[in-house]
Formats: sequence, C-alpha cells, structure tokens
Amino acid sequence: MRALKSILLICTVTGVSAMQSPEPPLSETRLTVHTLVREDVFAGFIANDMARFARGERSIETLLKDRPSEKANLLAWQAATHLYRAVLGHEASKPAEFQQHFAAARDGFAEAAILASANDGGVTAITAGTFVTLADRLPKANRPWAWAQAYAAYSALWQQQGPGIDQFPPHFSGEVLSGMAMSAQRTGRTEEAAQFVDKINTLLPDTAYQAAARQWKSDPAGTVLTCKSCHTPGRLAAQLEALKKG
Repeated sequence: MRALKSILLICTVTGVSAMQSPEPPLSETRLTVHTLVREDVFAGFIANDMARFARGERSIETLLKDRPSEKANLLAWQAATHLYRAVLGHEASKPAEFQQHFAAARDGFAEAAILASANDGGVTAITAGTFVTLADRLPKANRPWAWAQAYAAYSALWQQQGPGIDQFPPHFSGEVLSGMAMSAQRTGRTEEAAQFVDKINTLLPDTAYQAAARQWKSDPAGTVLTCKSCHTPGRLAAQLEALKKG
C-alpha cells in the first residue's frame, strides 16, 4: 500500500500553473518532504514555471540539511531537478550544460536507489514519474536509457501492488497502469504495453485515462497516458488546511 501511495508523488500537480501554491513551511515536520517539494518541482516540469522550480531546488537543499533521515527521497528529488535542467540545456543547444546536469541526475538517482529503504516506495515513484515525464525530451541517444529507468521503476511498483490495483482510486491505479503501458511501449515491449492499455479500459471506464487509452490505440507513440487526474488531498494547501483542523 505504501509503495502505491507513493505514486501520488508523481502527478498531484496536473494543472499546476493555474493554481497558487503557498510557501512551503520547511520546518513543519508533520509534512513529508514530498508534500513540501513536489508541486514546485513539477511546476517546472509541466508549466516551465522556473520561479517555483527554483524554490523547489532551494527547498531540497534545505531539507537535505534538516532531515538527514530523508536523504534517499531528497536525493531522488534533487536528481529529478537535475534531469529537468539537463532537458533545458539540451533544448537550448547547450551541450555542456546538458552533460553536467545529466551526469548529476544519473548519479543522484543511483545513490538514492542505494540508500532507499526496501519498504519505502518514494524513490521508486519519483524515478518513475520523472523519467516518464522527461524521457522523450532528452537527446535521442539518451532516451533508451531513460525509458529503461522508467520501465524498471514502474515494474517495481507493479510487482508490489499490481494484485490489488482494482481496489484503489483512479488516480492511484491510473498512474501506475499508464506508466507501465508507456514505458513498456517505449522499451519495445509492445505486447505488454497493449495488455496494460487493456487494463486501463477495463478498470477505469469513463475516466480521462480511458479516453487517452482509446487514443493510444491509433497513436501509441504520440499519446501521453500519464498525469490525467489530480489528487487534490495530496496538495500542499490541502495538507496545511488539514493540519489546521487538527
């Protein structure tokens, strides 16, 4: 259950550019590091909001000092920021900048995986969500590696939680199934990808995930299946409000 819940780290910020985000209270230890940084990081990924993205980077640096027990998760978030910086360097035709941040991302994810606790799916979910979002924006030479990272991470989540996937809300199951389908397709596992698209159609009727799955049938390479719904209770503002209520 815990590992699947970690998928909330990935796409709680769909439509993030249209929403105000409060200043993350980094000293509030009742909030997870994920709640404190993910919306700002994904504001960069999804909306190219670099002011919020930079705030997320600063938050990660602060939390690495203040919460050493969360080092694995924070290193994964930091690696995610480096991968996005690498994408921006590539898109701006700045190869040195790309190489610097790509190397930092690769090494950061590797270190996070080594440090991660076996029963905490945070690093796995951050890895999965980052690569499924950014892999196709990397140079062509680096995409196979990136999609392999996505597939490995989603496969780990699926192995842990697949048997109970039909018991979870659409956001939970939709992100895992969609990530499995996309990463399988991008790594040449077309039959496996089709099986997961069929699972989306069966388990998630009348949802945005099913609509994307139908489009996928005719254009798998050009259809994005992930990040099709928001998980409002997971947002920082909602978490702060819940704390006020006790």
